[in-house]
Amino acid sequence: MTYDIFFSISQTPVDGHTPSEAEMYRNAMDQIVAADAQGYGTAWFAESHLSSEVQKGNANPVIPHWKGEVGLNVDFLQLANHVFARTERIECGSAIMNVLCNGGPVAHAERVAAFAALHGLDPAERRRLHVGFAAGRFDFMNRAYGIGPRNELETLAWRSLKGQVFGRAAEMFVRLLEGEALASADVPPVVLERAHFRSDEDWAKVRALAQSDRIEIPPFFDFETLKIVPQDWRRDLVQLVIGSHDPATQERVNRFAPVQVFNLSITKNDVIEATHQRLAAAYHARGGDWARHMMPRTTFVFLNEEPGLSPAERQVAAKEEARAAMTAYWTALQGTIDPSKVEQAADNALVGDAESVAAQAVERFHPDDRLMLWFDFFNHDSARVIRNQAAFMEKVVPRIEAANGRGA
Repeated sequence: MTYDIFFSISQTPVDGHTPSEAEMYRNAMDQIVAADAQGYGTAWFAESHLSSEVQKGNANPVIPHWKGEVGLNVDFLQLANHVFARTERIECGSAIMNVLCNGGPVAHAERVAAFAALHGLDPAERRRLHVGFAAGRFDFMNRAYGIGPRNELETLAWRSLKGQVFGRAAEMFVRLLEGEALASADVPPVVLERAHFRSDEDWAKVRALAQSDRIEIPPFFDFETLKIVPQDWRRDLVQLVIGSHDPATQERVNRFAPVQVFNLSITKNDVIEATHQRLAAAYHARGGDWARHMMPRTTFVFLNEEPGLSPAERQVAAKEEARAAMTAYWTALQGTIDPSKVEQAADNALVGDAESVAAQAVERFHPDDRLMLWFDFFNHDSARVIRNQAAFMEKVVPRIEAANGRGA
């Protein structure tokens, strides 16, 4: 297996304590520097925008029950610059960069190109930037930039329409990073049809309003021919990773460049396996053969290897830590996610002491999988997070690799 690490940098109250922003950033940097020394491959960072506390006062709050701020990392590229400066080996990934807001796909493509041009000035530089990109879960962040339903039809269709808007934006983003001179007219328009809707009922409402079986949507991103600068930068230092499990969108972007897939903790195993099978054929040829490590698998980790406890006590303590964190998290996200997906995420969590966590990982994951391990989940005890990171690499990984018949 390959072992990556995920950082949420989420400023939420835990046991009555909400760290300051400075404390959150310092804790994150301490954990990242430790992860580099501990041997993790890529540090993935959540990216978020605008205050989730303030949006609770809006007419239609997206996450009305959330306390604190969903995330403090509003600019992955600035954060990556600091990480690369303070570490020696670890790579950086965004999980995810929202390419709909903050100027849309054109602005984001140019920012990535500019970062890569500077990052690659040293010919000896080999550490890559893994650009995970998606549409963003929370629509209040997109609405501030004009990305939301503009009329009655779009309001009715938005649940399906948003994915199609993202698909078009994703193609623009990828093609611009490939160096194309591109106009919005060069990218197929969004046309809604029955296949884009989850039920006949949803489609019937939209179709009745439009009086058509094919509904072309006016563009959200409309521009004449342009080309981003800089143009001459090391594309070997940037790996694109799409945050979508829509098969058509995955295949669409892979027509232009090798685009891997970002996986969520709520993704079901059958979807994961189907994605591997499909991308074995659809993955862009320039990226080589598709491999399982090209789709990181996000998983919560509640590991207890604290001194002074028996194995049984560690098991009990880890389960209680998991229960408290998961309850707080899903309560905060109430109404924003399917409850069945919550259960799937809980089933994917690794909980217990080193021996039991290793056994769970061997049982659930393929030996060639790439795990994106989430240790800072609702946990502001930075010293404990760092100890858990170390315990995983020192005590869990050797057990996993031995069980899989491989040396750690």
